[in-house]
Amino acid sequence: MGSFCNKILFLFALILLSACGFYSFTGASISPNIKTVSVQYFPNYSATIEPTLSQVFTERLKDYFLEQTNLSLETELGDLNFSGEIVKYEVKPIAIQANEQAAQNRLTIAVKVKFENTKENNKNFEQRFFRYADYDSEQNLVEVEDILIEQITNELVEDIFNKAVVNW
Repeated sequence: MGSFCNKILFLFALILLSACGFYSFTGASISPNIKTVSVQYFPNYSATIEPTLSQVFTERLKDYFLEQTNLSLETELGDLNFSGEIVKYEVKPIAIQANEQAAQNRLTIAVKVKFENTKENNKNFEQRFFRYADYDSEQNLVEVEDILIEQITNELVEDIFNKAVVNW
């Protein structure tokens, strides 16, 4: 009798979840009528230009949506559309020591994002996102730059994804 009740409860839960539209274990809440996403190239307009940052950021945002959702990537305008620009790429010393030397430096990256949901206009936004990573001042930026850019880009992309499609 217990096994039968468990099966009924499981079936009921499955029906309930499927009735709510698209459900994802990533926490994304995407309407079933949304099928595509587009990510426009994010040019780098910061005072300091890192040559590969625009490409790295743009491709990571595309990849994240393909990995975390069932949406198809459009080159033109998708049901969900991301555009914007990189507005800050900056290294500053932090944690100044008694000898007026910096113990650490901080790399900060900021992006301005315009998000358009063509099916649900009330979810559109235009917002600035920024993240940073610290590194030991004895290290040369060139030695750690690729790793820091990857880390910061991943955090930025996750923040953007959460703002756009995770309704928590």
